[in-house]
Amino acid sequence: MRARNPKLGGLILALSEDPQSTTAWNTGALGEERLGNRLNELSNDSLRVLHDRRIPGTRANIDHLAVTPTGIWVIDAKKYKGRPALKAQGGVFRQRVEKLRVGSRDCNSLVDGMLRQVNVVESVLLPGDRPEGSGRPWGGVPVRGVLCFVDADWPLIGGSFTIRDVDVMWPKKLYPLLQADGPLKAAEIVEIHRHLAERLPPA
Repeated sequence: MRARNPKLGGLILALSEDPQSTTAWNTGALGEERLGNRLNELSNDSLRVLHDRRIPGTRANIDHLAVTPTGIWVIDAKKYKGRPALKAQGGVFRQRVEKLRVGSRDCNSLVDGMLRQVNVVESVLLPGDRPEGSGRPWGGVPVRGVLCFVDADWPLIGGSFTIRDVDVMWPKKLYPLLQADGPLKAAEIVEIHRHLAERLPPA
């Protein structure tokens, strides 16, 4: 705009509204930043986090990774309006199909995207990525995918659910799960965290 209108470009930009795509990106980025800041506050020897990691060979990224005593959590922060809900179709005579909706919005693509992210993390935990005799095989470490909806219209009671092995919840529901006890020790958590940081570079 400034290049096309050297004299009035600044004024035009000041008076115009941001495109919807820019507004949506900015809103989502704020939700991701808030969640990331809280994860940093919770970090300790038994809860290590990584943010905004590049998926190798693509332009896509993983919002947050948390390595905890219970395993690895792949966390995608979303700031959508409306109530997240699991809608099921089919049943007795037809194959059951589960779909994610937020308000009236079809968000099934978010589940597909999270499953791809989980597969990426699992792929860098294959036994071949570790020196022999270095301890627990990483392929046995659980990897959970989470769609974390910030500021959504969650009910007072219940609300979280799992769809196609992806957990759907809000931040305050997630934090205690990340802090729960589990089989992984602090030394293993540090080692896995370091490995993920090397294999999944910053975006």
